[in-house]
Order: sequence, then C-alpha cells, then structure tokens
Amino acid sequence: MKPIHASGEPASILLFDGVCHLCHGAVQFILQRDPKGCIHFASLQSEKGRELLAAFHHENHPQSVVLIENGTLYTKSDAILRVGRMLRGGWPALSFVAGLLPRSLRDMGYDFIARNRYRWMGKAEHCMLPTPDIRSRFLE
Repeated sequence: MKPIHASGEPASILLFDGVCHLCHGAVQFILQRDPKGCIHFASLQSEKGRELLAAFHHENHPQSVVLIENGTLYTKSDAILRVGRMLRGGWPALSFVAGLLPRSLRDMGYDFIARNRYRWMGKAEHCMLPTPDIRSRFLE
C-alpha cells in the first residue's frame, strides 16, 4: 500500500524541473528502482507543483529538486539523498555514505550540476508527458 499523508497527498512527492533532460532521466531512473510506487512526481512548472510549493511558502526554483516527504520539504542534496534511501538496490547505502559529507559540500556539488545541466543534457520545449503505465505516479 502506498503511504498517504493526512492531507490526502502521497507521502513522498518529488518536484522536478519539467523541461530538464537530466531531470527526466532521473525520474525514469527512480521509477525503475521504486517498484512499490512510494514516490510520486510533479513538475515544478505544473499547477500542482506551484500549489505544493506555495503551501510550504517555498519559492519555485527550477535549479532545485524538491522532495515533500511526510509533510516536510527537502531541497537539493537533502532531497536527492532521501530519495536514494527509498530506492531498491545499493542506493540506500550510497545515500547513507554520501549523507556523511557536510551539507555545504554536498550542495556545492549539487549546485554545480544544476548550473550546467541544460548545457550538458539540453532542455525540452515542453514538460515530460508520462506514459499510461506510469501516469498514476504523476500528480496533476
């Protein structure tokens, strides 16, 4: 059973840059390693993404992935590490080890990738459209 927060929203929602090819790849990566469907998704540019950010009084920064987990908002490397802990395989262990690094150092690496992701991976004209088999994992 997928965890649901008291608000009626899924317990874990990942907000991602909907036009970023690197982010699309990350979503596909997560979908393949989260067979129980614990993590749900919305783009930062979507109405739902903006609504969720507003509920937390958080600005919409497409430079940062955002995880809302059990009513708490996490950004940047904290969000990535928390997602890693929910995936199958060696990702929880890797997330634990990476979490031993100071947040300032982790976020410096995160910011470097975020600043360069469009140059390295490109940018889409439109947000990702999920296929019917994964549609239920995306919030509208």
